[in-house]
Amino acid sequence: MTGRDDGRRHTGVTAPGHTDATWAQELLDHLRPTGRDVARIVDWLGVTVDAAVSLRDGNGTPLAGASTPLDEGLVTDIVTGRLASASWEGDGRHLRMIRVELPPPAAAGVLAVARTAPFDRRTADIVAHTAAALELLLRAQRTAATGHRLARATSDLRLAILQLLMVEDTSAARRVAAGLWPGLLDTDTACVYVVESSPADRDRLAEACIEATREQSLVVRCPAVDAHVIVVTPRDTAGADLRALCHRRHDTFLGGSARQSLAHTAAAYGQAVSALAVARFRPDKTAVYAERTHPERLMDPAALGAWTSRLLRPLDALAHHTRAELLATTRLGLEFTAVSAAKVLGVSRNTVRARMERVENLLGADFSDLAARAAVHLALNTEACLTEACLAGDRLAGDRLAGDRRPPAAAPARLVDLLTGPALRTWAHDLLARLDADGRDLRRTLRAWIAAGGNAERAAQLLGVHAQTVREHVRGAEPVLERRLLAAGSDLYEVVLAHLVTGALGPPGLHADPHPDPPPRPDGHQA
Repeated sequence: MTGRDDGRRHTGVTAPGHTDATWAQELLDHLRPTGRDVARIVDWLGVTVDAAVSLRDGNGTPLAGASTPLDEGLVTDIVTGRLASASWEGDGRHLRMIRVELPPPAAAGVLAVARTAPFDRRTADIVAHTAAALELLLRAQRTAATGHRLARATSDLRLAILQLLMVEDTSAARRVAAGLWPGLLDTDTACVYVVESSPADRDRLAEACIEATREQSLVVRCPAVDAHVIVVTPRDTAGADLRALCHRRHDTFLGGSARQSLAHTAAAYGQAVSALAVARFRPDKTAVYAERTHPERLMDPAALGAWTSRLLRPLDALAHHTRAELLATTRLGLEFTAVSAAKVLGVSRNTVRARMERVENLLGADFSDLAARAAVHLALNTEACLTEACLAGDRLAGDRLAGDRRPPAAAPARLVDLLTGPALRTWAHDLLARLDADGRDLRRTLRAWIAAGGNAERAAQLLGVHAQTVREHVRGAEPVLERRLLAAGSDLYEVVLAHLVTGALGPPGLHADPHPDPPPRPDGHQA
């Protein structure tokens, strides 16, 4: 079988339009980054020299072109290196075979060119140069494939380090990072940034983040959100570097956390995501999480520590690694969806749900109830702060937060007792009062939505409105309260606690609070 381009066979005479310069230029064009394809080069060679061309490996497996009958003895000699090339003529065919180096595991292959006309000097030159070009292309593809595998392995390693930080295993994270990035995590605190662009641009964005932070930060393609790149950095100047990057790039946004302990990487990630929501509406496309008064800081530390210890006590009977695994998973599951938490942890969503259900059963908490989620979230954050204080050697802070872990003389504090302080009540009323300026009665909608577990359809039935109206009201409350509500996390739980403090919602049922009473309203009546 021979190739044709205009219905006429080529002879040894150079055809019009196919000068030496023309075929050489065409072959070079096939080696450009946009045209590198082995099959296309083989097809081009067949058309150019009016021949049937094939490329096969030493086992006879075709790699490109039409299969051509070959003398297997000659093929073996060429593949093993005894011959570099061979020619054969007979039965009206002229055949030329040339050895071509192939990427491992194959050692070499054979480029076979069969035509009815003899091989003149021009045709032989074209075949020889094409064989050399194929070797160059195959070698480049092998190098590129090795580079891609290395880049993928490095990316997977960065993700593994992030996952260890997310579950507070900082020691293991440091050990893993030390091999490739010595000193990267030799720090007690760090900031987390989330950079957002389009999913199609994320690979380039990740490389730009690595370059912008001078390879001194942990840069990870977010496993949960295709448009996000996560940057964990101890460097104080990294924020300015990433802001400059966002200014140079179109449709790129940046959210940053406050400086946090490495053990609180998950919390810092939540702060960065919260700041990113604000950055989308700012002219400079960047925002850093605003440190504000958190409700737990307005509670009695000893009472809060004692209540936390009592709430989490059912978990103390578990093996240490099991307890840590359940708490780390639950903390992420409360901050994000089960699907996102699973992607961040590198486990299945069913695993996340099973671990959280086990914690639910042990604590007597119903995680479909936003008030219960807010209460457990409060306890988990309190324990994390207690652990950090103890690890830092701050015995006084640890004793204050844990209430010295001595049995109190009076009855143990319940959640409702923690929510009665005047400073906390002032905070809650001031926060929710922001909603009153809107004529849509956002406060009523938000209260019903929280009571319905964040379900717009159920809240709409309670209010007698359309579910889309509920969603619009909740979305409208976010900029007023300066907190994300439609996404689970610390912002939402702060608003839920504010409703509990004011008595707008009743407290959740928990094992630590066997007979919860609603907090008194400011007028002295029960909610």
